[in-house]
Amino acid sequence: MSKKYDLLIFDWDGTLADSIGRIVEAMNMAAELAGEAPSSDQAIKGIIGLALVEAIATLYPRLSPSQLEVFRQHYADVYTALDQQPSPLFEGVVESLEAFRQEGYRMAVATGKARRGLDRVLKANGLQAFFDITRAADETRGKPHPLMLEEILAHCQVEPGRALMVGDSAFDLLMASNAGMHSVAVGYGAMSLQALAEFGPQLCIEHFSQLRQWLGPAQFTFQGR
Repeated sequence: MSKKYDLLIFDWDGTLADSIGRIVEAMNMAAELAGEAPSSDQAIKGIIGLALVEAIATLYPRLSPSQLEVFRQHYADVYTALDQQPSPLFEGVVESLEAFRQEGYRMAVATGKARRGLDRVLKANGLQAFFDITRAADETRGKPHPLMLEEILAHCQVEPGRALMVGDSAFDLLMASNAGMHSVAVGYGAMSLQALAEFGPQLCIEHFSQLRQWLGPAQFTFQGR
């Protein structure tokens, strides 16, 4: 049986890493330092996936550019301090990624994190070698613009129809749709599966290992990278 997809692309926060609670905490601590009122957990979860400045501007639309930069720096400092021990990966992530690699899938990360933060957590989890390419929000267009995925597809020389985006937010699924790709929604991160279902994912899962079960075993013809 041949595989349906050649390339699996993953969001990081809320999809691979159990970091949503830490993001909520850091955002409200940064708001306090910036002299702003805290936001609800639901509101903060609703902006996870966006590039940081855009996320803050969505929560606090009245901030000036200079105030946004101050808030952004507070958040970066707070999150780095909280994340000295990086957020754990969800159960089944490492085992599934290892299996995907052994089965011949190419893999990538497309995240709203900044490059510095992404590199730090990849290194801390020993995952640098798992991915053909990673793209961060501060080096390309942010979600849901498709450029991040288009750059990954071009690097891997894979057509959109042969790639799958896996994410926990509406921005992930919209980005995939904008790039002409299929998507998988995970319901254990920022948004519920009920909220994500309207964006037309191919699959909705509540545990990461369900992705491997759905993809099923496949036999591959090896292609040099």
